[in-house]
Amino acid sequence: MNHHPPSPVGRVLTVVLGALPFTVITLLVFEYWPPLARWDQSVAGRAASYGAAHEGVVDFWQVIGAVVLPWTSRAVIVIVAAYLWHRRARLLTFWLLTSAVAELVLVQTVQQIFERQPPAQALVETSGYSYVSGHATAAFVMAGALGVVLPSVRGWRRRFRLLVLLPVIAVVWIASADRIALNVHYISDILGGWALGLGILTATSIGFGLRPGLRRRRRRTPSDGDGTAAPPRAAVIVNPIKVGDGVAFRRKVTRALEIRGYDEPLWLETREDDAGNAMAKQAIEYESDLVLVAGGDGTVRVVCSALAHTGIPVGVIPAGTGNLLARNLHIPLDLDDALERTLEGRDRRIDLVRVHGDQLDTDHFAVMAGLGLDAAIISDAPPHLKKQIGWTAYLVSAAKNINHPSVRVTLALDDAEPIERRVRTVVVGNVGMLQANIPLLPDARPDDGLLDVVVIAPRRVTQWPIVLWRLMTRTNRTDMYLERFTGRKVEIHAAVDVQRQLDGDPIGPGRYLVCEIEPGALTARVPKRR
Repeated sequence: MNHHPPSPVGRVLTVVLGALPFTVITLLVFEYWPPLARWDQSVAGRAASYGAAHEGVVDFWQVIGAVVLPWTSRAVIVIVAAYLWHRRARLLTFWLLTSAVAELVLVQTVQQIFERQPPAQALVETSGYSYVSGHATAAFVMAGALGVVLPSVRGWRRRFRLLVLLPVIAVVWIASADRIALNVHYISDILGGWALGLGILTATSIGFGLRPGLRRRRRRTPSDGDGTAAPPRAAVIVNPIKVGDGVAFRRKVTRALEIRGYDEPLWLETREDDAGNAMAKQAIEYESDLVLVAGGDGTVRVVCSALAHTGIPVGVIPAGTGNLLARNLHIPLDLDDALERTLEGRDRRIDLVRVHGDQLDTDHFAVMAGLGLDAAIISDAPPHLKKQIGWTAYLVSAAKNINHPSVRVTLALDDAEPIERRVRTVVVGNVGMLQANIPLLPDARPDDGLLDVVVIAPRRVTQWPIVLWRLMTRTNRTDMYLERFTGRKVEIHAAVDVQRQLDGDPIGPGRYLVCEIEPGALTARVPKRR
């Protein structure tokens, strides 16, 4: 059974239920509910008496308290968030950091609102208010995030969950017991802290759309009643340069396929001399029911080209600098989220574009082809910066090429009369969005059977802000700086050799490109509509 995300009403109800324990405890504390008030005073009195007679015990708990500070729990969250960022789990990174910030802000806010004084017989000097316990709240958020939510979302096996859960539960108990032993918090302060932590985790998890991983499914076998079909097959084509931790990636993908009933996947790695063509042909020979491709835009383009018209669904796992096809198909850039949303997704027929030109064999692209400035930016982007800072490396290259010379080109769309323009760049797109959600071709759709063409032609550097404003505001007005066209076939001829690119891959200088749409040529596995 597929896991379906909760409805908006269900999400709101879950958040309300998560906040309910804190609301109830707070009301009981400040309405001075007798049983809770007596419990608070009884425990505080016993802690004061015991601590006064056992100074060594007090010293021990002071040392413990210095270790389990709220900032220690927050630091652990930040360290784990940094690790997840390195592993490209961006959604989980932001969720962890948001949870930590929410805990810090809400603890301070609650304390300032209620201004509850700590027990009168505190065994150590303390400042601030006691409701809620910052130690208990921070420890609970850390433990819940790292020991419950994170393992559940990432689908860890049970034994690994226990290895993490038991230590973090111990930290919560130690941090809370320390506050009681030193008599700086009441029992209700601790309970309120735990309840506030629960509310924070519930709200942030729902807000970020985190969902538990799927349980392992038993594979179908021919003996399972009337189930005679063999399990589906998957091939995984990986660019090892783009996928950082290959062993962990392979383990994660294999398990994700296994729990969805797939047979052991066929693993294929691209080579320096082959970006994926031979690997895609092997996947076809393997009679794959699904091909996953993890790499940059170049790897994705080559694999999609080889799988054109085969009907085999292609699922893109973003691992490169631009990830433009993934962005335009609404595939998350977070590795774990992308894997889940793709495997649980639907098949969608999209167009490919057949292209050829001088010094270029007939090929395909799925995103965009360009001639002029955009290709020069891609060609000049420093590889080490692309590896370190991702697509923002193109901004460095754009600054270097801001004065890229214009060139005279002739454009012929379908059967219309050719037109001449002096341009900085010409881009032909099957989709329209660039990085940072820049709508270069706002009307482009991957399944509309049309090519979208944009001609960008500012005469001077000072006119670039006008062009950028037109792009960002999706202005459809045509003028000498920016023109858009549509058609099924476009021929571009330049007066001199200029740089060219296909889907973010430089293909060397040349004078012409001929692009023609192939409607519905590729079956893509995309996330389900929400």
